[in-house]
Amino acid sequence: MSTEELQNEQQFVSRLYERLDALRERAEAAVQGSFAQVGKGLQARLERDVLVAERTGLLEALNSVESGLCFGRIDFTDGTRHHIGRIGIRADDEERTPLVIDWRADVARPFYLATGHSPMGLRRRRHLTTHGRTVTALHDEILDLSDTERTGHEGADADAVLLAALDSARTGRMHDIVQTIQAEQDEIIRAPYHGVLVVEGGPGTGKTAVALHRAAYLLYAHREQLARRAVLVVGPNPAFLGYIGEVLPSLGETGVLLATPGELFPGVTATGTDTAEAAEVKGSPDMAGVLAGFVRDLQLTPEPGAALVIPHDDGDLLLDWTIADAARAAARATGLPHNLARPHFAFRIIDDLTAQLADRLGADPYGGPNFLGPDDIAQLGKAIAASPEVHSAIEELWPQLTPQQLLADYLRDPVRLPDAEADAIRREGGAWTPADVPLLDEAAELLGDDDSAARAAAEAARQEQVAFAQGVLDLSQGSESYEFEDEESELLAAHDIIDAERMAERHEETDRRSAAERAAADRTWAFGHIIVDEAQELSPMAWRLLMRRSPTRSMTLVGDPAQTAEPGGCGTWDAILAPYVEDRYEHVRLGINYRTPVEIMDRAAAFVKAGSPSFEPPRSIRSTGVEPWTLRTDDLPGAVASAVEAGQREQGRLAVIAPQELHAALLPLLPDAAHGRTPDLARPVVLITPRQAKGLEFDSVIVAEPQLIVSGSARGTSDLYVALTRATQTLGMVHTGDLPAGLRR
Repeated sequence: MSTEELQNEQQFVSRLYERLDALRERAEAAVQGSFAQVGKGLQARLERDVLVAERTGLLEALNSVESGLCFGRIDFTDGTRHHIGRIGIRADDEERTPLVIDWRADVARPFYLATGHSPMGLRRRRHLTTHGRTVTALHDEILDLSDTERTGHEGADADAVLLAALDSARTGRMHDIVQTIQAEQDEIIRAPYHGVLVVEGGPGTGKTAVALHRAAYLLYAHREQLARRAVLVVGPNPAFLGYIGEVLPSLGETGVLLATPGELFPGVTATGTDTAEAAEVKGSPDMAGVLAGFVRDLQLTPEPGAALVIPHDDGDLLLDWTIADAARAAARATGLPHNLARPHFAFRIIDDLTAQLADRLGADPYGGPNFLGPDDIAQLGKAIAASPEVHSAIEELWPQLTPQQLLADYLRDPVRLPDAEADAIRREGGAWTPADVPLLDEAAELLGDDDSAARAAAEAARQEQVAFAQGVLDLSQGSESYEFEDEESELLAAHDIIDAERMAERHEETDRRSAAERAAADRTWAFGHIIVDEAQELSPMAWRLLMRRSPTRSMTLVGDPAQTAEPGGCGTWDAILAPYVEDRYEHVRLGINYRTPVEIMDRAAAFVKAGSPSFEPPRSIRSTGVEPWTLRTDDLPGAVASAVEAGQREQGRLAVIAPQELHAALLPLLPDAAHGRTPDLARPVVLITPRQAKGLEFDSVIVAEPQLIVSGSARGTSDLYVALTRATQTLGMVHTGDLPAGLRR
């Protein structure tokens, strides 16, 4: 084996990291220096703000790609050669020579797609294995069989790098697959971002990793469109988000919002828990109509023949059914949400009460015209509009509500539902649950937010900014422009040729939060692209929320209907998408299981097939030679603890997956295990439920009481299937009764 090749690559990688360090220092200095005043007035502030935003983003990206910065090289038959890495970096020379090509660039595609049958112009593909900044191994693939040159690093197994990555010990965090993207995965990652793409795949097929790399690719290929609107990644639970949280930063992307469905209503943290029955009722599409009806029920009138008596110095005023009903009809006719229609209701009430008072005070006893003139009537109207008693009457008949008030009132006494469903969701106070969040969003849509005064003030301020900006531009003609070096585009002009409108817009953006941070705080934000993992689990009401966040329907949905566990989950792609795009979506399927060894997958598939004979599992490509083990015992906690102790002798992470009701008995014997709503997955041992395990992977898994998992919910079969397919090396099952069919020897 040639040490010269290894030394050459080490020299290159060392040079590359020197360049990375220099770029970091320059970017950090630019960020720090940009806060200093560089001039006077609005123009200087504009230049500073642009520089801060650009350099901060670049610095974050440079800090995130330290590990495995360069992982490959492609040699073309024409003699050209490119190193492939996490981001693109150029040399500090006059030609700005590319040192390493971003993995997302078109020229890098042969690294992932070339084969001996279709070499795509390559003669050699090289994988670089690094530890820190040290090159530890090379793996060469010869793609041009007429090439006789050999380096001594050629490997007979083209999948050696992939298999080595799959066999490595877990760390408690998902790793990117940028070095080992397979051809079928690459096609999905680079698919057009317009429209809805459904990526279906069983356990271990890499669908989550593909979705995250797709987010990174789309932000690279469509930076201008997506960076401004942000990309949203929705995961099933907080533990999952913690597990995947380092993937996108490692690919140079830090501007993506990660959230669970329970975190998609600003200001609300859903920490409560629903029963399965309550979650299913709340997730039903019927709830949209139920809440709309409940809001209409709150738009009241006095009973016919009755009236609200409003005290007045010139005699009581009567707000009767006729006045209120006409005002209600006029407000509803606007088609506006409840809170936005309320002023129309109020103005009509005030006008009618004013007319009532004017008739009393200015009526001609002989039938002539009213003695009061328009100015007199206007003064009466102002007095009535300012009356606390009138405001109280309007509030009683058409209350101003927040989404939280509306939903809390509804859950206290659910109406428009069958008795059993109403009993399932009835609640007095308590923490919001994930199933409440789509209902809060629905309530916000039904209520609306009267921001007309704020918008008028903002527009007036904007016009002042435009006028001021025009004056600045008039004075600054011929001034020197400032240029700042940028690794992607070479030069960023902080002071470019702009008009007054655009200059004013820049000045308005004093909020230095990223687009993702602003999106997290804005319920009405329209994302550039949305990626949903475990998409089959979301309820119809949750999909109504997400579709509001994606008016362009630019989405990637990832999941596996066979793993549907939530009682309110849609389960099928047609059920999810038919109400929004009908059948206008693309569906692709990943069929290779990279994670689960064949020994474990065969046992899990046998369990599912016992109830669904037509079930077709993904095909595992790995074998460990270790069959899953089972242990029947009378002391479940003790047996699990002993199995954990034995399993800890092996390297890697171990998960005990057990029904929630067993955790209290297991925890005292597993004192070092991470547990709870957001367990630390980097710990050697974690104790989680099957629902928490979705999307995660561990070296070893011990499933406690499989039959109890199956019988614990209406979709217990899916829960157990998830639990059985989380391990990359070994699987054990500890039980006190019989095992479910398909798992018995």
